[in-house]
Amino acid sequence: VSHLSHQSTPGLVLTVGQGDVGQLGLRQEKLERKKPALVRLPEKIIQAEAGGMHTACLSDTGKIYTFGCNDEGALGRDTSEEGSEMSPEMVHMQEKIVQLSAGDSHTAALTQDGRVYVWGSFRDNNGVIGLQEPLLQSLVPIQFQMDEPVVKIASGNDHLVMLTANGNLYTCGCGDQGQLGRVPERFCSRGGRRGLGRLLVPQCIHLKVRGIGRVSFTDVFRGAYCTFVVSRQAHMYGFGLCNYHQLGKGCLHLCPFVYQNLPAFNNACKSWVQICGGQHHTLCLDSDGKAYPLGRAEYGRLGLGQKAQEKSIPTRIPGMDSIKSVACGASVSYAIRRVGCAFSWGMGTNLQLGTGEEEDEWSPVEVTGQQLQNREVLSVSSGGQHTVFLVK
Repeated sequence: VSHLSHQSTPGLVLTVGQGDVGQLGLRQEKLERKKPALVRLPEKIIQAEAGGMHTACLSDTGKIYTFGCNDEGALGRDTSEEGSEMSPEMVHMQEKIVQLSAGDSHTAALTQDGRVYVWGSFRDNNGVIGLQEPLLQSLVPIQFQMDEPVVKIASGNDHLVMLTANGNLYTCGCGDQGQLGRVPERFCSRGGRRGLGRLLVPQCIHLKVRGIGRVSFTDVFRGAYCTFVVSRQAHMYGFGLCNYHQLGKGCLHLCPFVYQNLPAFNNACKSWVQICGGQHHTLCLDSDGKAYPLGRAEYGRLGLGQKAQEKSIPTRIPGMDSIKSVACGASVSYAIRRVGCAFSWGMGTNLQLGTGEEEDEWSPVEVTGQQLQNREVLSVSSGGQHTVFLVK
């Protein structure tokens, strides 16, 4: 299986921010970094994903290395030896992996033949809900039983979305904010009378539109508590938390529990190539290489300046052009220019911005540091308190 989202350019991993549970991968003596620091890994890495308090890296040979918090099994390996969670070590799998995703307490992996493995646990407001079986976490990778091959996976904080080769979309995990798109509000809390199995077993979303019939999808993106899907007709649909207009103007509810057409994104003049979401904001990238945030403005996470207010439509960041990718943490944002330099803005509290300071940044600032000199930034991913860069 293949998808445009699969990465293939090998690079080195840099981490920055707070790492008191080992998510920086710099071993026990380095629990905080103000500037991006090099993580020692035995192989070249093609994808580096920051979970809530852990990190997962995919090598160019299809192997996975993890480090950070393993309280609920998000590392997928044994960390009973003291300090072993602080250093990158391999997750034992026979399959070749082509894509990773990571949430607050879970990690998912996509194999080259379209199977999905997961480990760790999903959570809701009351704690652990389990992974495949109610209230049971998994300390090692287990396979989802799917009827068709998957081409892309994406993790929100506590939900997982899977796009299949046939254009179907499967979801599982926590549904409290409507992020699964298939569970009515009365059943969202732990599955209601039907139990947690309704949430944890991946099920297909069925979307029918008058004049088109059954809708199939070409891409999927996730926010912390919401999901965006692109139809073959290039229409954007979404579901999940919208209390600060994360899904844009025209979304009818604070938490739509079933799909909604998103008028703020369905602009005939715009072709969106990437969408990512933090806790209360969304950042979009168009095909011209321009970045458009929307949602909550506090702490500068929109990058629109100190006087910016909440935005209900994608609003362009002035001066940010020629961008190849964007990323969000809870209250932080990032953009990478095509020439390979990275910019950050938002909450500075956890040193995640890589500026070396804890001040909030209300407009994009370039991320600098010794480990970034003469290196091209390939991608960036941000977790709860740390950020991970992949550099060439």
